[in-house]
Amino acid sequence: MLCLAFAALAVQCTQNNASNPGVTAAPTVKVDSAAVVKRGEYLVTIAGCNDCHSPKIMTEMGPAPDPKRLMSGHPAEETLPAVTDKKMIAPGQWALFSPSLTAAVGPWGTSFAANLTPDDTGIGNWTYAQFEKALREGKSKGMDGTRPLLPPMPWPNLVKMNDEDMKAIFAYLKSLPPVKNAVPNQLPPAAG
Repeated sequence: MLCLAFAALAVQCTQNNASNPGVTAAPTVKVDSAAVVKRGEYLVTIAGCNDCHSPKIMTEMGPAPDPKRLMSGHPAEETLPAVTDKKMIAPGQWALFSPSLTAAVGPWGTSFAANLTPDDTGIGNWTYAQFEKALREGKSKGMDGTRPLLPPMPWPNLVKMNDEDMKAIFAYLKSLPPVKNAVPNQLPPAAG
């Protein structure tokens, strides 16, 4: 009976607010898209995403992300040197990185950092759901039935990222200048 009384009171209050111009509803919070993009840029920076997903230029401080190719992945035109001693990349041994630090060779084979710019050769056609699936489930291209993301992509560290941060990263990546760069497919261990 008490529940019915509260329900009736709630309905009455709602009707009174709608018909009473002096009573205002709680303001809706407007999301500042520039602030979301800025948050995404911050998260990409502190997470070190540029370490692998951006080709490098040499500076007086060592290699630094190339600002013209931020987040564009492994350069399609960059040829990797041959691994002459396969024992070096056997389990428990070494993992090797390309000169641009955008490709890695190890017991899993050869993996290439993806193009994360909004070009069609990157994530230009991706939905947020695909992006989230890639980072939360480790699925290539964020699609079921695809191969897992390969090392050194630390996707297991990102699975518990909150939704707001994940959306901010996606918004930042979609705000970047598109870079046309069709990253090569991974190579199996025998070819690595």
